Amino acid sequence: MDNNLPPRNHNNPPLPIEAVVSAHDGLISEAQNWADGTPVENEAGMNAVDRIIKEFKTYRAELTKAAKEQTEPLHKAWKAEVADVKVYTDDADRMQSALVAVVGQFKANLAAEKAEAERKAQQAAWDATRKAQEATRNVNAADIEAQRAAAQAMADAEAAQKAASAASKDTVKGMRRVTRYEVQDNRAALHWIAAHDKPALAEFIAEYIRKNYKTQQIAGVHVWQEKEAF
Repeated sequence: MDNNLPPRNHNNPPLPIEAVVSAHDGLISEAQNWADGTPVENEAGMNAVDRIIKEFKTYRAELTKAAKEQTEPLHKAWKAEVADVKVYTDDADRMQSALVAVVGQFKANLAAEKAEAERKAQQAAWDATRKAQEATRNVNAADIEAQRAAAQAMADAEAAQKAASAASKDTVKGMRRVTRYEVQDNRAALHWIAAHDKPALAEFIAEYIRKNYKTQQIAGVHVWQEKEAF
């Protein structure tokens, strides 16, 4: 077996990104030699590194261009497929929303009726249970009719409890409980956050300042300028 055979697909041209890397191989090696963790200690070294940095900016720009050239066809194809599929998924979402809207009000009304029926059943069960307890507690052991009445009251209470249990299970399908909110007092809400969740407030303040410190004079924020290497 000949171990010196060329690699598989050796006749294929290099990918755009590979071509750029290959063209700047010397620059990359030079950069790696300088970036060994040892700081520059003289102006000559600084000038040498500045030259490499300048060339690296060109290299980086060419990499960006090559990356776009290499990925753009795939990205366009992906976007086209997403758009094609979205026609169907969006329409399915619209149809589902329309169906939910068609039955929404009726379900809400029906759910309210069932909730009221459950409330009444629960109240009836409590009343029947209380009546049975009173009848049992006050029954005359020598009075058969009183004993029968107490037994009937207990049976009625059990029946009412079963009816209440059945009412609690009689729900409208396709309904869910959602929790909503409305901010009625921004100042009060801010004070609550400041008292109970200081990290969240600090995170909001930091992000707001990051976005606005260059264009606004924000109280409590010190802004200054200094130079740094780039």
